Amino acid sequence: MSFGYNILGFGSHPSRGSLTPNVLYHIIAGGGGGGWANAGAGGAGGYLTGEFEIIEGTTYNLSIGGGGAGGTGGGSQSGTQGGASVFSNLSAVGGGYGGRYDADGGVGGSGGGGGYVRAGNSGTSGQGNAGGNGIGQGPSYGAGAGGGASAVGGNATTSRGGNANNGVTITATGSNLLVAGGGGGGGENTGHDGAGGFGGGQGGGGNAAVSGSVNTGGGGGGGRGSGSPSRNGGSGGSGVVILVYDKNRTATFGANGTTSTTIVGDNKVSVITAGTSFGVVFSS
Repeated sequence: MSFGYNILGFGSHPSRGSLTPNVLYHIIAGGGGGGWANAGAGGAGGYLTGEFEIIEGTTYNLSIGGGGAGGTGGGSQSGTQGGASVFSNLSAVGGGYGGRYDADGGVGGSGGGGGYVRAGNSGTSGQGNAGGNGIGQGPSYGAGAGGGASAVGGNATTSRGGNANNGVTITATGSNLLVAGGGGGGGENTGHDGAGGFGGGQGGGGNAAVSGSVNTGGGGGGGRGSGSPSRNGGSGGSGVVILVYDKNRTATFGANGTTSTTIVGDNKVSVITAGTSFGVVFSS
């Protein structure tokens, strides 16, 4: 059997014999929410990939992390951290929150960006990267981008909020899935908004901040500056778990999970998009 996958920057896996006990996993946590007003962006949810040796008939736990909420003027103002995604004993850490205008970003799978006068925070080793820093001056009053799975979030400049770097590309499903990018940093006006990475939301500038895309773990964009439209931060995108295994094997999932399974070449590919604390059992 060949898993037949390629991850940008990670390469491909060699062929295996039929009915290998190994399952290839991609675990992406929920992205962090962006902060309020000239604010840092949420970091991408943590990303884990590798092979896991299963025992047939054993129940393995699954949970899909939700995206963190964007900061609002009437609430916490900084965003909130994304939720963890889990397969068995492996847990991807939720993305760090984006800091409001005068707050640092939060620690997470990838770190959140700092508000326009503050610093980004760190990611989790082996899962993501740090968020970017705010510029601390005009005219953009730009904030830092969220970190992503492939690189640190961009720092703000005098012309705009920080741009997020892209996350990773997963091809196991037969198409390119772009996941685990940070959100873009917020700025003051049109053209001052930072770009989001894979699945991450654009920072606010002339328009309101954009939320991360569902089932990508993308970070939410940082909130824009003064005036209207909304200065709120974008919410993070929810996470996802992808399991790749021999096509002659069956995976039975608990009733409260949302899953879809297709055959791609010699493999079955199960994409788990929602649900918490449910199980999967493999059989042949």
